[in-house]
Amino acid sequence: MDNRSEVREFLTSRRAKITPQQAGLPAYGGNRRVKGLRREEVALLAGVSAEYYARLERGNLSGVSETVLDSLARALRLDEAERAHLDDLARTANSTRRAPRRRSSQPIRPSLQHLLDAMTEAPALIRNGRLDILATNRLGRALYDPVFADPARPVNLARYEFLNPGAADFLPQLEFQAARAVALLRTEAGRDPYNRELTDLVGELSTRSEKFRTLWAAHEVRLHQTGVKHFHHPAVGELSLPFEALPIPTEPGLTLTALSAEPGTPSHDSLKLLASWAATLDQDGQPDTAAAGGEQSA
Repeated sequence: MDNRSEVREFLTSRRAKITPQQAGLPAYGGNRRVKGLRREEVALLAGVSAEYYARLERGNLSGVSETVLDSLARALRLDEAERAHLDDLARTANSTRRAPRRRSSQPIRPSLQHLLDAMTEAPALIRNGRLDILATNRLGRALYDPVFADPARPVNLARYEFLNPGAADFLPQLEFQAARAVALLRTEAGRDPYNRELTDLVGELSTRSEKFRTLWAAHEVRLHQTGVKHFHHPAVGELSLPFEALPIPTEPGLTLTALSAEPGTPSHDSLKLLASWAATLDQDGQPDTAAAGGEQSA
């Protein structure tokens, strides 16, 4: 796979984010015609020739050494996620070319589902790098009921956030979460550039959502490890739930996300109410919204 355009756009976008002052360089007046650093300035900071850096920024990472990648990361002030993404781009540039292949979403192993089901007091789910939800426990299914109500399959968090008109009601911080989803997809595209299903999803969202196109063009990347997710659930109202996202070592590309609430908080009370509501799921997995005494689904 020729990933030159990805390399070029990523390096250019990182260079544009850094001012000479941030890099400890003189600004040389106020008539700079470039946003951020010049190529020559990045080369100086990285300790390479201007010609060599220009080659890199044209998208040619073939043969680049770990030492040069380290120098680039320091010069461009890359964070952990950005450095990992640069490593992924370099690995693709130096790998044997192979044809893309379509991947079907395989069911998870029964033991992983058993693990989810054993987590009775915390919503939990397993997703892939494309942000498809592959499995949940009962509380996780109840929490993400509005996402599952979307008829599009497979159930996908990014598609829901960008294309479902009800997403803004369910996710109070939709702008932030949508930007995070794009950054996760961009990170996955660097890690697994031959994933045809991911390419298809990006194409679909780019065609149907101007917001997605704008965010995708920014080349932001992100590691998804911990934080707080905010929800306005149609049955139990507001929830602010800390989460931990844990890669599954035996299943590369899959992540287990578990959410919780601090005891004594309103979110903890709402989570207990959600558990009662989840218990009303019938055999088809359709919740009875009236049983929770909360709001009715639209």
